[in-house]
Amino acid sequence: MTDKPDTLSQKDEIDQRAKRRSEQLRANLKRRKAQIRSRRSGAEDERGEGLQAAHVRPKDETPETE
Repeated sequence: MTDKPDTLSQKDEIDQRAKRRSEQLRANLKRRKAQIRSRRSGAEDERGEGLQAAHVRPKDETPETE
């Protein structure tokens, strides 16, 4: 028996992981650059994540304290 098939498959698996990792890093960098560009131009981000703005109630809706 030889260890060559196992060694090759392990090497292929390591190469595939490295390739996926580099693709994910590139995609993340691309998203971050787009986010920075949109902030510079004054446009809001496309994502709906994050904190919502505080809702300001009109004076007639404010609860009265006794």
